[in-house]
Amino acid sequence: MKSKHGYDPIGEEEEEEQPLEIGRVSTHSANSSNNGDDTKTKKSTLVMGASALILVTLAFLIGRSSTTTPSTPGEETATLPNLEQMPTRLCEIYPRSSHSSSKLLKSGSGEIQMIQTSFAEPSKQWSEVACVHVNRRNLQEQQQEYGTAQIYIDLDKVAFPNRPPILGFGGAFTEAAALNLNSLSKPGQDAVIELLFGNTGLGYTMGRTHINSCDFSVESYSHDDTDGDFTLEDFDTEVTHDLKSGMVDMMLLAQQSVMESFPKEVDKYGMRIIASPWSPPSWMKAPTWDDVEGAEHAALMTGSALPVCLRDGVGVDSEYAASWALFFDKFITSYANHGVQFYGVTVQNEPEFPAPWDACAYDVSHEGDFIANHLGPQLEKSHPDVKLLFFDHNKDHMVKWANELLAKDHPASKYIDGTAVHWYAGGMDRLLDGAQGNPNMHRLVSELDVMDVRKDHVLLGSEACHCPTTGYAGGDLSIAWARAMRNVHTILADLAAGSNGFIEWNLILDSIGGPNHLGNLCDSPVLAVPHRALDAEKDFPTQLDFEHAGHPFGEVHGDNKTREELNAEGSPAKYLDLGIVVQPMFYYVGHITRFVRPGSRAVHGLVGASAGNAEVRTFRPKGQRVAGGGINDLARNGIEVTLWPCEGSTRQEWLLNEQKQLQVFGHDWLGAPTTSCLAKKADKDFEGLLLTTCSITENKSGLFEVLPVEGSQSKVHIVSSNNKKSCLVVQPLRNNGGAYGARGGAQVNIGSCDHPWAEWGFDSSTGEITSAAFDALGEVCLTTGWPFLQVGAFDTSATAAANGAVIVSNEAREHANYVLKNKDKTVLAASIPPRSIQTITFN
Repeated sequence: MKSKHGYDPIGEEEEEEQPLEIGRVSTHSANSSNNGDDTKTKKSTLVMGASALILVTLAFLIGRSSTTTPSTPGEETATLPNLEQMPTRLCEIYPRSSHSSSKLLKSGSGEIQMIQTSFAEPSKQWSEVACVHVNRRNLQEQQQEYGTAQIYIDLDKVAFPNRPPILGFGGAFTEAAALNLNSLSKPGQDAVIELLFGNTGLGYTMGRTHINSCDFSVESYSHDDTDGDFTLEDFDTEVTHDLKSGMVDMMLLAQQSVMESFPKEVDKYGMRIIASPWSPPSWMKAPTWDDVEGAEHAALMTGSALPVCLRDGVGVDSEYAASWALFFDKFITSYANHGVQFYGVTVQNEPEFPAPWDACAYDVSHEGDFIANHLGPQLEKSHPDVKLLFFDHNKDHMVKWANELLAKDHPASKYIDGTAVHWYAGGMDRLLDGAQGNPNMHRLVSELDVMDVRKDHVLLGSEACHCPTTGYAGGDLSIAWARAMRNVHTILADLAAGSNGFIEWNLILDSIGGPNHLGNLCDSPVLAVPHRALDAEKDFPTQLDFEHAGHPFGEVHGDNKTREELNAEGSPAKYLDLGIVVQPMFYYVGHITRFVRPGSRAVHGLVGASAGNAEVRTFRPKGQRVAGGGINDLARNGIEVTLWPCEGSTRQEWLLNEQKQLQVFGHDWLGAPTTSCLAKKADKDFEGLLLTTCSITENKSGLFEVLPVEGSQSKVHIVSSNNKKSCLVVQPLRNNGGAYGARGGAQVNIGSCDHPWAEWGFDSSTGEITSAAFDALGEVCLTTGWPFLQVGAFDTSATAAANGAVIVSNEAREHANYVLKNKDKTVLAASIPPRSIQTITFN
């Protein structure tokens, strides 16, 4: 039965069996033969025991080498747990009989494989981890002393059985991407296409491109610049600009690579590209504040009037809106004539932002009218198979737009096939990109059900990137690695919430993250550095003619590193010799895209608390009161405060300071100290409490008193000092937490102290604030953002070689031991090194 907050407890997490003790190996007793040859039996036992010992030694050496993390200058380690006291767990696979309750693990050989990419060994990407097969579970003594997270999955429990499956992953075919691809030699170009779309690379099957120019163009351009050409007689049906830049050919090469690499996927999925406009031709646009007084139309494609960019609005009689809708029609047809069939279009890139680059603003009302009066009918008539996705902006307002435009009585709703969202935070703090809005993803998927939206409605992450500039240009591997971890977190969180795919921004850029004609330089998984190719001429320029930005962020530090240094940092020399830099985010994302193929579905998966002693956490051994995991890089204003199973890390460490604020501490990616406090009221867009400034004068943080609950010796109320009847309360996720379940990211808010969800545990010695709101499932801890240790689980049986895939990501600067359980049966036990990612496949 659903509560008024829309969540159901999930019956799970029975801990019937204990995993193998760390560092121990069970021996296989030899079967006695009928002739009773004891000598032969003893020899067989010795041989098998020796073989097992060799395997254990090999796995131990690999595990130990993978957990040696380079020291970070300036990092304070005096208060951290002693890592030498927390032994790593070998990768140990348990008998198939122990996990054959899953239908996905009954077919085939039952083989389990693990690959890993780790900051400790960045040049060993996607490397296989040696595992030992064992036949029995041993004692749990180690778990009583040292943390071992319990990762619970259910490969048979599909999170969204009535929604479309995962459609795939990809990146954007911008003019900048095409120019950079063409800056390479033919072998370099072939290598990039294979890296991005081939079966030895990421295996991308989705893409996005721009209608007319975008900021990642050399300059603004349109396919029809004739003022007043409402019927678009002068529309360039050859899309000559896109042909000359190489955009069309790049898409055709991608399509060919996908067809050749994934023949079993082609009929049902294939290559899916969506097109998005940044701006109509300037003659269609209303004047902006930059135009001269009395101007009939905008002089440029950059910027936008508000609340809508089109000259005469979007009413039924608008000539400009009708012509702009026809523009979509002609663009789709022109590309189809070149062999590129678009899967869909979005109405407008970032409609709420009158950007300084190519832009066209709509508020929700005007976008709805444009769809209902013009674009919807035009596409229905000319391209009924092309999907129409709305919004295409950040997660803060996605639910508001959906509630209005997807309502059955809205005339636009019948034309809308999906929702496109971006990962940006929307402000100037780029370290919040990819860190906000996941609860809103759950709200949106829940609203689709409440509003009875068509079950085939697609929810697609349509743009994501890190800015400014590139990891290569910055030269700090730690920052490039942090960007990679953020990508994986967001993809896994979005898929767990019900997303059907994820499209990065540019597929390939130059060394500084361009070209971008407004200087908005950003990162991409692969970079073109033709000046570093072995066949480059001696005086080959470090920036080509299409790049006009210069060096706004200083020198390109990657250019100062030798081939051997870059290779050691994880950018393989074999690609650098072709003029290609492959960055950490490429390999991190590949842990998902290579195994979670189109047709896959998210299943239940959650990192639970450590088993054994109640005092032990994943990152905090017995007797240790100081939180582990390393620095908290999410102690940052704007981060959502959530609830997850307790892991004993700095992301779950709180201080009730002298001002009565709930305060957290950390460092950002650049190493600068940060501190934030819990806000006094919910954010209006994200509907839960965020971290905010601790400044008393700004009056944004809450002031709290911790008071005992009447009749309880262990529970407390965290009471708002502003209103004695208001307390900190649990706010369950809509959508029942999706694939994570109810404990995976619930929000907190200020509510009635009389509610049972207003009862907390507060251990001031560890800084943990715990809740038993989900009592049947286990306690949860107040968390900044999300835990260090994360998981995503998927049924991949539809098209992938494996029946299931589990991705484990550890963002901490300490290793984490864990046991993986499918339902209530132990599948394997392992350790994941600091700042590492593992993919486990069930074949």
